[in-house]
Amino acid sequence: MSQFDYDLITIGAGSGGVRASRMAAKYGARVAIVEELRVGGTCVLRGCVPKKLLVYGSHMLEEIHDMAGYGWTVEGVSHDWPKLIAAKDKEMDRLNGIYLKLLAGCDVLDGRGVVIDPHTVEVAGKRYTAERIVIATGGWPTLPDIPGMEHAITSNEALDLPQRPEKIVIVGSGYIAVEFAGIFNAYGVETHLVFRADKVLRGFDEDVRTTLTEEMAKKGVHLHAGVLPSKVEKTGAGFRVHLNDGSTLDVDQVMAATGRAPNTKGIGLETVGVELTATGAVRVDEYSRTNVPSIWAIGDVTDRIQLTPVALAEGMAFTETEFNNNPIMPDHDDVPAAVFSQPPVGTVGLSEHEARKTYGEVDVYVSGFRPMKYTLTENTERGMQKLIVDRATQRVVGAHMVGLDAPEIIQGIGIAVRMGATKKDFDRTIGIHPTAAEEFVTMREKRPDPEQAQAAE
Repeated sequence: MSQFDYDLITIGAGSGGVRASRMAAKYGARVAIVEELRVGGTCVLRGCVPKKLLVYGSHMLEEIHDMAGYGWTVEGVSHDWPKLIAAKDKEMDRLNGIYLKLLAGCDVLDGRGVVIDPHTVEVAGKRYTAERIVIATGGWPTLPDIPGMEHAITSNEALDLPQRPEKIVIVGSGYIAVEFAGIFNAYGVETHLVFRADKVLRGFDEDVRTTLTEEMAKKGVHLHAGVLPSKVEKTGAGFRVHLNDGSTLDVDQVMAATGRAPNTKGIGLETVGVELTATGAVRVDEYSRTNVPSIWAIGDVTDRIQLTPVALAEGMAFTETEFNNNPIMPDHDDVPAAVFSQPPVGTVGLSEHEARKTYGEVDVYVSGFRPMKYTLTENTERGMQKLIVDRATQRVVGAHMVGLDAPEIIQGIGIAVRMGATKKDFDRTIGIHPTAAEEFVTMREKRPDPEQAQAAE
């Protein structure tokens, strides 16, 4: 008999923790998983899934407006926000139940898990021992250090608002900020996006940033670029947000979407000597192992790539390595990603800036388009598609899209990029007509290099 209560204790029952735990149990391990909120984690209960349900609903008013161009007449349209939130909550309950069933082979321990020593976890005053411990506590929204910002909501609360606000200020320009700006704006909320940069989505490809910034403005989001709030003041009617350019915004809701921090505080990691980064993330090796040999960490708590499928892959790699005698390192190269903004973004590989830094000389192909769906409507939304090619090998090292179905299309393009497809491979692939996706296999005109363009001028 083992000297430990369990072969594995996982702290955190989000996507990564659940995957690691249930697969370890499938391989015969004795597993306990600890969760202080609800089984399912951020993505299922407080992020990807409920957010995208709200995104789907928010598109419908625009769809109704577009219907007129196709001969439809719709009258008397209204929206019931509480009904939407209730329907979303019902789905969250269903998913929570599914995740509990997935953990049928594990002991689920309710409460906050605190690491006491390299093989001991305390939950609700009781201590449990394990040969291995996995930290999968994810991330948590942070608030900027601005007077009055304690009045702001985060993405957690934004999904549960009992009533739709009339006016909202969202601080930030990352993917969470632009997604919620699109959601609130499309539901008829006067939406102000306040951010330091000149364009949204800092860190993404510049053509993606430019296109999305322009399209969000066209859809009516009030963009306040290059400014930040200096103070949030509670008023009788709501809140007054003071900006550092001297202006103010009076709204009934303020949302902070300025980032998420690894959820490592108060769970005993420093006590047992687990090394953390300056941002509080758990530092791990290529197998997700910490400097304490019996402790691993996966998912957003490691701050490698904050995406649910990455956490799943890391959890699976851990389980295969430790419980199936099949050593696997999670692969973080060329991970496709999506932003469910309006219009949405899909991306895989390097941005143009990153590609030039990595490869020096690159070929860039860009196509701007108006989706065919809007041809008979007054909808002026435009999209953008882009391929970045290493000039020496002609391998496609980056693909980016803004527009309808971008996330769905990029998932397929991601396979080609992962396989090392060349521009010639793309060119000899016959497109599906008429689709937006075919643009990726029909782009032939290179965009001039910045140096060449400047010389030509």
